[in-house]
Amino acid sequence: MKNTLKERKTVVLEFMRSEFYVPMKEKELAVMLQVKPEDRAAFKETLASLLHDGSIMVTKRGRYQVMAQQVIVGTFLGTQKGFGFVEVEGENEDYFIPAESSMGAFHLDRVEIVKTADAHGEHHKTGKVIRIIGHGLSTLVGTYQASRHYGFVVPDVQKIGSDIFIPDGASMGATDEQKVVVQITDYGQNRRNPEGKIIEILGSIQEDVVDILSVIRAHSLPEKFPVKVLQQAERLAVPVSEADCLGRMDLRNVQMVTIDGEDAKDLDDAVSLTVENGLYHLGVHIADVTNYVQENSALDREALKRGTSVYLADRVIPMLPPELSNGICSLNEGEDRLALSCLMTIDNSGSVIDHRLTESVIRVNRRMTYTAVNQILTDENGPEAEKYCDLVYMFQSMDRLAKILRGKRRRRGSIDFDFPETKLVLNEHGRPVDILPYERNDATRLIEDFMLIANETVAEHVYWQDIPFVYRIHEHPDQDSIRKLVTFIRNYGFSVKVGSKEEIHPKEIQKLLDSISGTEEEAMLSRLTLRSLKRARYSTVSTGHFGLACDYYCHFTSPIRRYPDLQIHRIIKDELRGRLNEQRIEHYRAILDGVARQSSEMERRADDAERETVKLKKAQYMENRIGLSYDGVISGVAAWGMYVELLNTVEGMVHISKIPGDYYIYDEKSCALYGKTTGRTYRLGQAVRVKAEAVDLLSGNIDFSVAND
Repeated sequence: MKNTLKERKTVVLEFMRSEFYVPMKEKELAVMLQVKPEDRAAFKETLASLLHDGSIMVTKRGRYQVMAQQVIVGTFLGTQKGFGFVEVEGENEDYFIPAESSMGAFHLDRVEIVKTADAHGEHHKTGKVIRIIGHGLSTLVGTYQASRHYGFVVPDVQKIGSDIFIPDGASMGATDEQKVVVQITDYGQNRRNPEGKIIEILGSIQEDVVDILSVIRAHSLPEKFPVKVLQQAERLAVPVSEADCLGRMDLRNVQMVTIDGEDAKDLDDAVSLTVENGLYHLGVHIADVTNYVQENSALDREALKRGTSVYLADRVIPMLPPELSNGICSLNEGEDRLALSCLMTIDNSGSVIDHRLTESVIRVNRRMTYTAVNQILTDENGPEAEKYCDLVYMFQSMDRLAKILRGKRRRRGSIDFDFPETKLVLNEHGRPVDILPYERNDATRLIEDFMLIANETVAEHVYWQDIPFVYRIHEHPDQDSIRKLVTFIRNYGFSVKVGSKEEIHPKEIQKLLDSISGTEEEAMLSRLTLRSLKRARYSTVSTGHFGLACDYYCHFTSPIRRYPDLQIHRIIKDELRGRLNEQRIEHYRAILDGVARQSSEMERRADDAERETVKLKKAQYMENRIGLSYDGVISGVAAWGMYVELLNTVEGMVHISKIPGDYYIYDEKSCALYGKTTGRTYRLGQAVRVKAEAVDLLSGNIDFSVAND
């Protein structure tokens, strides 16, 4: 054998890559390569190094063969400890990247990786970075720490493993502990800190709205519209004229309502319903935003760039300017509005036996709220029913139809995760004064049911036209994820039926949710089940929606706040008007993959920002409640402690040192902490009383201790 490890690896690889090589065991390889007895240790080291590099692999029969170097493209997610993970679109599990295999990749860099073997067997998928395609972050938000001639910015994003060095003259005069925006000028290599310059000072974290402003900057959310976009929106925001109505179905005499939250301003869907001869005639009428946002206009380019409206704790960052989103495109009560209507005839089994898509002009009779409609449905003799007496029968009919549709979805296996969302109550300064679980009711479910059936109907209609389209898809979960879920829930006495190929039907997921309903473990196991599923996304190929257990699905009902809805309205209108010639079809084929990808990415950005602002506001809320005790449920367990979710959805961590009276051992299999001497146990889903100990406003983290009261 050669002297150096590098030389030995080259010899082995050249032999294994030769055309006559067949997979061999270690002893066979040693014989073929004429390895001397005194060189066997070095030979073992050579094979181990090649395995670690991902250059070779071992089959189940112990035979060595060359690893096919398939290049995988993904996004690098860093950690404070130097190692990272690469997220690949369409794959449920990320690739683990050891620190020495990262090539100095920075958080959110776009990278190319190849698979490698995991030397320690701790990660199912391991890789190494072979090329950095581009940097995902050019600016970031953090806290400035000043020294005499230089400073550092500690990033808010904890996945960035090092502080940003700020050289003399690049601080903009920032003072110690101020929140700042830093532009990265050097990403750092070979253990050097990244360098940057401060481009904006946001203020102290104690100042009102600095927390939300930090999130906006961190996620590069656009606060203002370009002047050209605003001017275009202003020119378009004129009342609907009779000329605008020509060629449209006139539905202004049809009784219809909008049903939204009390504070909603962008009303993009209205519903109507009549019942004749046992058939339900449901109309879902959606604002015709495409009439105002022409393809490739300044408005359209800005809407695609934003992808979606972002709903933060104290504000909305809209996809379209207010002149459109809250004005001419909003289906306001008593105003003529242009719409795209999905008119469906539905029988008593919930089947759509006939449908029509049409451009329309509508006039909403009443702007209803979820609260008012729910009160009408629960008390037909109450004050709300009396106030809206002319609409009561329609609402009761809608409720019956909604339950029929819901029952049909449930029978086919549609999954319904009924998590309580968080409702933040803020004062005029943006400070939280209360946090409540936002529960769904019959009115919110009614609208959900109607929007779902409209989305399904439109998706199936277009699918059979065989034209380019943007679908909403939800792929089947990975086998590994399901295997882990099945193993875990068995610890709690529950089971899920899995097919011979370790495939699962969504109906089995719903059966699990039904079986855990009302138990202590319900919230925990429901969230764990949700995390085992893939993330829904947009695609030009209709592969079905696993969570809804349907073959065809799209987003049709919210063009004011989602770009895919706006895009598919254009396609539908082209089809209705007979304009889908070959040239137009080729145009859509050329652009829709990019639209789907951009929309999915912007949706994720919005979700991350929304979650982060809620987390920060929860921390602010708990800052003034240190020392108070609360009832909660254990939502996570780890070797260092446990996470507890309060009844108002606030979550915090109880460090293992804050659990009194014993020495606790973590059991990974049962996901529980066991007291070594007392036998006391803390496990997932268990009720526990905790006391608020401390709050970190920068990270939003909350510390609890087990309460003694």
